[in-house]
Amino acid sequence: MIVRNASLFSQLLQMIPRDGFDQLVVQHRAEARSKGFSCWDQFVAMLFCQVAQAHSLREISMGLSSTQGKLIHLGLHEAPSRSTLSYANAHRPWELYRDLFALVLAQAQAFAPGKKLRFRNPLYSLDATTLDLCLEVFDWAHFRRKKGAVKLHLVLDHEGYLPIFAHITDGKTQEVKIAQELSFPEGAIVVMDKGYNDYALFNTWCDGHVGFVTRMKENAKYEALEMRPSSGKVLKDELIMLTGTRAPERCPHLLRRIVMWDEKQQRELVFLTNLHQFAASTICAIYKERWQIELFFKALKQNLRVKTFVGTSANALKTQIWTALLAMLLLKILRFRSTFGWSLSSLVALLRMNLFTYRNLWEWLNQPFDTLPQPPSEPLLFGTT
Repeated sequence: MIVRNASLFSQLLQMIPRDGFDQLVVQHRAEARSKGFSCWDQFVAMLFCQVAQAHSLREISMGLSSTQGKLIHLGLHEAPSRSTLSYANAHRPWELYRDLFALVLAQAQAFAPGKKLRFRNPLYSLDATTLDLCLEVFDWAHFRRKKGAVKLHLVLDHEGYLPIFAHITDGKTQEVKIAQELSFPEGAIVVMDKGYNDYALFNTWCDGHVGFVTRMKENAKYEALEMRPSSGKVLKDELIMLTGTRAPERCPHLLRRIVMWDEKQQRELVFLTNLHQFAASTICAIYKERWQIELFFKALKQNLRVKTFVGTSANALKTQIWTALLAMLLLKILRFRSTFGWSLSSLVALLRMNLFTYRNLWEWLNQPFDTLPQPPSEPLLFGTT
């Protein structure tokens, strides 16, 4: 349903393509043997968990129950009980929300601004973050002897700093193994830290005309073939061949080694790349942009629920992480379309405080302190005007 005057949370939910959502439910047979509690009900509850920053199933259930008069605007008839939501999170396929993420991502990309660096090549950051878990509670998430964890692997598109790929593994999975399974378009540039140093991977990207920029390992062996002019903070710019054990077989391509002086940390930074046409200063600027994926992980952990979980099964955990990523996309769209200049933390905080107030969402986004609340109106059925 759509309402003339609806809560901010209801209008946020209207950004989800409902027809696409229903098709995914059928595709994944997510409501097989369902007894009245729909996947939409589950999604509304878990998105509420993220935006309202609920810490437990009890807080989700009680939080929605306290707004009973406004639930019909969300497509709900009643708030879910803790046991009902817990069972749904444990048994309904988390892949539904992964595929829904792709639909919402397409919407976000339509509003995303261009990247800051002035070249035509698409720029992506590649990294992973570890989410610590209590091994006694999450006994399936083995990481270390007495610790549990999962890893969230991510690819960030620098046009809008949007996550375009995410994958959840156990804490022991090496980042480079996931990178080996990824494919990037010809002409793209991938930036990552030196944890992704893998000569066979570099060779694959060189063969596919994919550029990369990374930090070079201190013990890497190479032969310098040509010195390029350098100046300013760029101390060295040289063309090299890798000469370590089996390195010439794994990556026979001519690479570029750039040494830059980091004034802030008073140290040398050594970069490795296959981009020969860019200025050395541009290579350094590309690697500096890698910090954006670190900021994304920080924002995800600080503003959404990916550090404390409301379920203990692997399915429930993945459901919660994917709904967090969906919430992040929705928040990104709000920022893209707003003229107010929100920081993400301020947007999350004020949205949480006004979640069930009746205001025009887009007017409120542009003038959050001047948009007056509206009286609620009678709900209309979905598809009516």
